[in-house]
Amino acid sequence: MTVAPDAEIQALLSFLHGQRRHVLGILDGLDADALRQPVLPSGWNCLGLVQHLALDVERFWFRAVVDGDDGVVESLGEGGDAWQVGTEVPVAEVLDRYRTECDHADAVIGATPADAPLAWWPHHLFGEPHLHTLRDVLLHVITETACHAGHLDAARELLDGKRWLVLT
Repeated sequence: MTVAPDAEIQALLSFLHGQRRHVLGILDGLDADALRQPVLPSGWNCLGLVQHLALDVERFWFRAVVDGDDGVVESLGEGGDAWQVGTEVPVAEVLDRYRTECDHADAVIGATPADAPLAWWPHHLFGEPHLHTLRDVLLHVITETACHAGHLDAARELLDGKRWLVLT
């Protein structure tokens, strides 16, 4: 069932779409080597961050927490650390996975009323719930995606000097 999102959810979704475009846009033009190159002492790379956004953010929060998808919930923890992308995994596969998870998330958002209670909560990770509705999750995911978009901005500038949007 599709629920017509109210104006508030449409506005929040618009902001989320903007952050998702930023994530993919700042990486546009980087080759596979650059996407896999660690840029900070912690060792993370741009491709790992995108996979983290796909699996630990879009998939986790919308498909597991909001929708309670049993297959997703049961598979959590499988596959290791989402930040680590094996060299055998093609770049296009990771970027496509992010786009696909964003599409799945949008479908969940379109089928869920703003104030609907969450279908599942990861007590083992976060204790008692601190998010309670789709609205709460949307705000959380917008914040996390924007934060990571900023990380990608800094990484891109370190890699080749390109900056996303600079107003002078």
